[in-house]
Amino acid sequence: MRYLPAIAAALLLPLVPAATATPAHAAPSGTFYVTGVRTGLNVAQSGTGLALHRPKGNEDHQQWRLADGRFENTDSPGQCITRQLTMASCSQGDTAHELRQFGDQWEFFSLGGETRWYLTPVNATTEPMPQDPRLDQMTFLTAHNAYANGVDGGFAPPFVNLAKNQTRGIVQQMNDGVRGFMLDIHQTPDGAILCHNSCTLVSRPVALNVDLQRMVDFLKNNRQEIITVFLEDYVDATTFRNELRKVNGLNDVLYRAEGVKENGWPTRSQLQSTNKRLIIFTDHGKDGREDTGVLYQRDWTVENYWSMGPGVGASDWSCYSRWDEKPLTVTDRFQPLFVMNHFRDVPFTSTATADNGKLQNRAQQFCQPAARKKPNYLSVDLYHLGNAQAAVNQLNAYVYRP
Repeated sequence: MRYLPAIAAALLLPLVPAATATPAHAAPSGTFYVTGVRTGLNVAQSGTGLALHRPKGNEDHQQWRLADGRFENTDSPGQCITRQLTMASCSQGDTAHELRQFGDQWEFFSLGGETRWYLTPVNATTEPMPQDPRLDQMTFLTAHNAYANGVDGGFAPPFVNLAKNQTRGIVQQMNDGVRGFMLDIHQTPDGAILCHNSCTLVSRPVALNVDLQRMVDFLKNNRQEIITVFLEDYVDATTFRNELRKVNGLNDVLYRAEGVKENGWPTRSQLQSTNKRLIIFTDHGKDGREDTGVLYQRDWTVENYWSMGPGVGASDWSCYSRWDEKPLTVTDRFQPLFVMNHFRDVPFTSTATADNGKLQNRAQQFCQPAARKKPNYLSVDLYHLGNAQAAVNQLNAYVYRP
């Protein structure tokens, strides 16, 4: 999958719903990220002033020690934010701010069009994972471009076919514990076909129905498992419907998200008992295909921008939304599922091994506080390298509370 870069554009973002201020009380104390409600950007020290930056953990002067209404930057001890939004000695009188609370949001100063803020603790508050967690409390290992493996069939022209995002077929991926699958489908005379960018000059490509059938069959033989598919979708609604009709038993396991917006996500046992254990998201615009049971991804998920940089060299761990109008922090009556992308422009074995070995660190120290929610899908290239499953296991040991 490839996406256009997200651009922080506050003017394009929806207004924050009004909330009622809670009774005044002492401002909280601790070390926090200060995150704009509208944009999802963090307050960062920039020289002697402030700026709104993409969340980047501890790498960009974005951590603030708050005490007695004073915001002290952890990288500049003794320096606090003044009411003029400059940095000065914390002993100055104009560094004390009045904080007013509105539910989980706060007001204290305005910057870059932001007037409401989240205070997200740098050190996460967690609780033990319940015995029967909800879907939005679980984390799943996810294969980026799962079809681009060179085992099941072709996925790109010969000169591109060398850059495999995975090296094991879909069945082996499922047997290895992969439970999320990112697939690209393109319109061809043969239906919805799995290709990267285009199906032109692709030898032996695989149809969507073939891989979906593999997943349905796997679920029938593994009654406790849950699978999620993310479609980068370039086919029309008629072709899409025809493709799904070819999958035997699909409707027996397809989850339709009924009542989620009112009641929240189901628990694992509810998905298992109803046998609705296959979730399919599409990024296609709404054109009626939702009637098949697939879910429009922007309605149900948040997702960070996909690239950590080129295939070799330094990586960029900034964690910000791929959709300008929907910051990672957004939460409605239900909590959107958080899809965390953790891969480069081009997959290289050595780079993916190193990156996957750092997956837990980025998930917990960078993306989790940036989204104010635990990642539900950890999407990587070459999932079998660098022990990405270990990060999934660690995230499945707790529930996150911002």
